Amino acid sequence: MVVMSSEEFAPPKYAQIVTAIRQKIADGTYPPGSLLPSETQLVRDFHVSRPTVVRALQVLQLRGFIEREHGKGSFVKSAPPATEQESTRPGRAVLDRVEADENASLFFAGTAPAPAPIAKLLDVPEGTEVVRRSVLFRDADRPTDLVTIWAAVSGSGLESPELLTTGIRQQLHRAKSVKLQHVVERLSARQPSTDEAKALELRKTSPVLGVLASVFNGGGNPVLVVDLVLPGDLHELEDAYSL
Repeated sequence: MVVMSSEEFAPPKYAQIVTAIRQKIADGTYPPGSLLPSETQLVRDFHVSRPTVVRALQVLQLRGFIEREHGKGSFVKSAPPATEQESTRPGRAVLDRVEADENASLFFAGTAPAPAPIAKLLDVPEGTEVVRRSVLFRDADRPTDLVTIWAAVSGSGLESPELLTTGIRQQLHRAKSVKLQHVVERLSARQPSTDEAKALELRKTSPVLGVLASVFNGGGNPVLVVDLVLPGDLHELEDAYSL
């Protein structure tokens, strides 16, 4: 029998930082309105890379625990988020991530023919040339997720061969005045494709979580499809709702 160490089941480092900071907010170590330690200090405290710290802070911001002010730092919000708002929304999180602030590698940026499942979600004929952007994110140890964006909007900057310095939602609004309104997510547990396994440094038989999110504008028209692949041993998805 092979005995697995606890480290093999440990969550990714950014998630450990999120948990640690949330506990300190809950116990009053970081009271409402207080300034969190700087990114440099958190790097030292947790012995991780700066992109890992930045990602943890982005998660805390998305979940409503902190506010980040450019040039000033991260502040604890005066009121904790409601339980409903603590849910993890993978599709939404992707739209607000800043590639340049994380340990990211751009795999592809340009146009490509939409495969049948993507074409159906974008409401375009199969094979239509649409914008495709694929980015691999890592923490200090290994790849954590592979994100592919398929967009029916051209000229938005998503075709850029450089890492984006704003989130996709902000990029679309700034470049094309497109306002994203709502997301419909589909979650599947599956084995990775050959390309996914290679990018994520997984065995072909390793489980992954696949999140396919359709993103709509205010008129109810599909604008983007987010194809997110997460190694099954690094991630768990949670939700909370009223009965």
